Amino acid sequence: MKLQQLRYIVEVVNHNLNVSSTAAGLYTSQPGISKQVRMLEDELGVQIFIRSGKHLTSVTSTGKEIIRIARDILSKIESIKSIAAEHTCPDKGSLYVATTYTQARYVLPHIITHFIKKYPQVSLHIHQGSPKQIADSISRGNVNFAIATEAFHLYEDLLMLPCYYWNRSIIVPTKHELATKKNITIEELSKYPLVTYTFGFTGKSELDQAFSNAGVTPHIAFTATDADIIKTYVRLGLGVGIIASMAIDKKLDLDLVQLPTNNIFSNSTTKIGFRRTTFLRSYMYDFIRQFASHLTRDLVNHALSLRSNKEIDVMFQKISLPIK
Repeated sequence: MKLQQLRYIVEVVNHNLNVSSTAAGLYTSQPGISKQVRMLEDELGVQIFIRSGKHLTSVTSTGKEIIRIARDILSKIESIKSIAAEHTCPDKGSLYVATTYTQARYVLPHIITHFIKKYPQVSLHIHQGSPKQIADSISRGNVNFAIATEAFHLYEDLLMLPCYYWNRSIIVPTKHELATKKNITIEELSKYPLVTYTFGFTGKSELDQAFSNAGVTPHIAFTATDADIIKTYVRLGLGVGIIASMAIDKKLDLDLVQLPTNNIFSNSTTKIGFRRTTFLRSYMYDFIRQFASHLTRDLVNHALSLRSNKEIDVMFQKISLPIK
């Protein structure tokens, strides 16, 4: 068994079983990859991929387990490189973060600005996507950190650290009939067309739960993944907007009225996560601390010693998280 073979099977999966695309990404030949994959299967005596002619169509159940372990092995190899780099050039490297648009647009800018000034030799990359895309990116080893606000079941293989609580606001144009309302009930809200987040983005499930608990069905007129797009369509009169409170810019959104939700919706939690096999460079600890000031190096290391995210959540019940 060769390390190269493990890298090949992982990258084939990362490229949606397209061997040609995998070969192009690895700057090698398609026949070479196919040959090495076959040799690995012959050596192990099991089939990793199911084929239809010359094409790979799916991964076998055994293959999924092999690829999962192969990812861990490759991750540990990267950790060995990181350990060496930490001693030879501690302030030089790269950091890849996957998150949603709202986090990237409204929470991270000042953190990134400070981080880049402090670590000018660290190349910082921000990837935006849905919870599923974020989870896939970190699973494939394309990113170091995932910043997530929803669908935590997608991140069960990661160590997830609670950072802060957040909630939603109702927004309407200044001339909307709700603009002067002081108290809005969820029953009233259900009478209007709503403009809000696409399923799986920024706590959409919390919205569903709130309406379900009240025994009413919301009229969802339009959904989007981007808070700024939601605001655009609220301005066009498409409906009443529900967005993360942090996504309201008091300087740029003067034509919108932010209405109190009166505890209609429960708080959601933003978490930052990474693979347990990741070796955290000093600047990575620093990024985590800048994003959530209570996440000291000692606290992160203590969380690493725990066996599950449930244990981590219990530990953080004793810590007062900020609200944004």
